[in-house]
Amino acid sequence: MISVCLPTYNGEKFIQQQLDSILNQSVAINELIISDDSSTDRTIEIIKSYTDNRITLIENQKFSSPVFNLENALKQAKGDYIFLADQDDIWYPNKVKIVLEHLENHNLVVSDCKLIDKDNTILVGSFYKLINSGQGFFKNFIKNTYLGCCMAFDRSVLEYVLPFPKSIAIHDHWIGLNAELFSSIYFCDEQLVGYRKHENNQTPFTGGVSKNSFIYKLIYRVEMLMAIVMNVIKKLKLKT
Repeated sequence: MISVCLPTYNGEKFIQQQLDSILNQSVAINELIISDDSSTDRTIEIIKSYTDNRITLIENQKFSSPVFNLENALKQAKGDYIFLADQDDIWYPNKVKIVLEHLENHNLVVSDCKLIDKDNTILVGSFYKLINSGQGFFKNFIKNTYLGCCMAFDRSVLEYVLPFPKSIAIHDHWIGLNAELFSSIYFCDEQLVGYRKHENNQTPFTGGVSKNSFIYKLIYRVEMLMAIVMNVIKKLKLKT
């Protein structure tokens, strides 16, 4: 069973393109869990215009956070395989098919993507090359190259990433670093998503120049490391 988890908030401009791309994959998904963080535009109206019974819409959430809005969707997912999605991207038709092939041998798969603009014009042909994506705990601890909208994993990953610590600012960083410790990971070099960069992105632009201060980045990483250490301790206790 294949679940897709999609957090939304005021995404009316691009949500229809994304929904169409997810629902019309060459290998069909089983459920699309949408958690909406109290959108005030036409996002809900557009989602409800679909009659596809694979869609589950969770309305009137008040997280004020794309991270914990996604966590809410993850908690509802029933699938053996779980794909993460952003509201403003486009999935290419064979995304699910190709990723599933790699999930047969790995717990978590990250695909490459193309960076696109608001008009679907390709800005960068390989996001991997732009941010030097790849495996490695310390590499990704210093500079995160796990891109949430390009991630999929089997259900075992939920056992150690949920619940999200309250201190995390980026869910893909948390999921990726934990997967480095507990799972088999594969970076797929095929571009399977059109990752849209525009002025109203809900999640931070991975690979862009950070505007956060050095002190903020240092504190954030210390808190992330502490949360990971606690997660390791919890996992070790469960084994004993």
